[in-house]
Order: sequence, then C-alpha cells, then structure tokens
Amino acid sequence: MPFSIKIHGKDTPREIIAACDNEILGKTLVDREREIEFAVSKEFYGSENFEWEEIADSISSGRNVNLVGNEIVELAIKNGLVDPKSVIEIEGVKHAQIYSI
Repeated sequence: MPFSIKIHGKDTPREIIAACDNEILGKTLVDREREIEFAVSKEFYGSENFEWEEIADSISSGRNVNLVGNEIVELAIKNGLVDPKSVIEIEGVKHAQIYSI
C-alpha cells in the first residue's frame, strides 16, 4: 500500500513529519462523541506515493511525527516506533503521534 509523507519545517527544531495511508487522503474523519473532526488533507500529509521502505528512515528519525491510517500505524508499531497503547481510533482509523524530547 502506498503512503504519503510531507515534512514541514525541514531541519528546524519545529520539524513535523506527517504521513498517512493514501486511501484516506482527502477524507475527514469524525467522532461525534469525542467531538473530533480530523482532516487528512493533501496540504498537510502530501500527495505523492511512497512505499514504507522509502519513508521509514524519516519517520524513525523524526522528532515530531503525525501518523494516520491503519496500515502506516501498524507498520510503525511493528518496527518499534509506536507503542500500541498510545494509538487512538477515529472512525475506525488509527492515529498516532511520536514526540522526542
């Protein structure tokens, strides 16, 4: 499955790496109970197709990473980058963040 990735503020202390499953790109996920509306926009997550092997290094070395999508979050868990206990779901779609302090 292809993924999208975009690096905001590259090589700065505020760098954010945003990556998602391409199948949810452009969708808005809604959880009315928790009052969450989550836009998976091309502006934030990018719009090019990449395989996990092409983006894994960026995600693993990122200080602030935002991941959304069942496949990308599962790969991050499998590779020891995300603790499964820290994953939330919005409309059945997994979301995780990685912070390095």
